[in-house]
Amino acid sequence: MPQLHLRAEPEDYAPIILLPGDPNRATAIASLFDGGLDGTRRVNDHRLMYGYTGTYRGVPISVQTTGMGAPAAAIVVEELLRLGARRLVRVGTCGGIGRGIRTGELVIATAASPFDGTTAAYLHGEPYAPAADFVLTRALVDAAEAEGAAYHVGPICTVDVFYNPDADYFSRWAERGVLAFEMESSALFYLAARAHAAGDDVRAATILTVSDVLGPNVTSEDSYLPLDELERRTATTIRVALAAATAPAVTAGL
Repeated sequence: MPQLHLRAEPEDYAPIILLPGDPNRATAIASLFDGGLDGTRRVNDHRLMYGYTGTYRGVPISVQTTGMGAPAAAIVVEELLRLGARRLVRVGTCGGIGRGIRTGELVIATAASPFDGTTAAYLHGEPYAPAADFVLTRALVDAAEAEGAAYHVGPICTVDVFYNPDADYFSRWAERGVLAFEMESSALFYLAARAHAAGDDVRAATILTVSDVLGPNVTSEDSYLPLDELERRTATTIRVALAAATAPAVTAGL
């Protein structure tokens, strides 16, 4: 039975799925599948939440748009899990706040502080530490090394507000060792962990392009990458994510 938002059947998606927020990025990822866009199937376009399925280096793989924010991402992930998703890699952007992080670099998340309403609703306000899967995260690090990309590994923070007016917003989290802000990963990590605890071999990870940085005298508007440069840098992130998601250690058992 098709899901309410992903108008697709279980056989329409591969077990490995990349999760960009932007539908244009989903199409860009699918264009790198074996045979390009002509070699893929668009399995969802409801609400312009594009989803595609094909292969990459012979490995079945899908990409599915999540939209922006944890509420939208949670809907998509819940439905993908019902449709048989087992490896989920968020491929997005973030605002860097960690020491030495520059625009255009990569952030590979080890965990996501759940400073968002969606994860709080799942947890009924109870403390919890949503963490990425180690095997997937290790594969992302290995792929970034092979690509020669500048990357950082560590915790991020999932938030609901992009234009936060609090003067100490970034500094509070930077002092805790958080590398970046983004808007989806804590819900993704929680839902994957819940499915894994229920007995399904579900794993999730996140890799992000630093689109802007926040600092004492720098705002997102000041530092946001020009769109052509952001696309160029995001292309590196996509290559890393595809290599990691199809690595033998990640696909084992699927």
